[in-house]
Amino acid sequence: MLRVIALVSACFFMAGVLVVSLIPTAEAHCQIPCGIYDDPARIAELKEDAQTIRKAITSMQAMMQENEADPLLGFNQSTRWVIAKDQHAQNIQDVVSYYFLTQRVKAVPADVSMPGHEHYVQQLMGFHRILVAAMKCKQTVDIANVDELDAAIAAVAGAYCE
Repeated sequence: MLRVIALVSACFFMAGVLVVSLIPTAEAHCQIPCGIYDDPARIAELKEDAQTIRKAITSMQAMMQENEADPLLGFNQSTRWVIAKDQHAQNIQDVVSYYFLTQRVKAVPADVSMPGHEHYVQQLMGFHRILVAAMKCKQTVDIANVDELDAAIAAVAGAYCE
């Protein structure tokens, strides 16, 4: 049984490396600048992606327990969930990078008083927290990382949802 687990773990690692290298970059919005923004829709998209990551992890955990008689079936289905999990984590990183950080967060020099520079720094910290949590969701299957991702999204959502 330990040999099967080691084999499955090694295959997961290799599949993950392959998947990450094949994921296309997604554009969160145009970069023209068109001036058309829908912040609540982008926040909803981040939340939906995080929900999918949670579903992927819980489904993988369940499959690994249920498919002990047929570990190859569990491996196949889990691999598909890993791919989905990583794609949704990447989408979160793309939306944060291409939409929020490049289009919605405006740089404010350090000598500008409140809510200027301090607000800018708080925005950067909030979005950095999301980026790191999404990265950890790619690296692991720990629900605590999804909890952190949800909390990070919620922390910035108030500023972008009406």
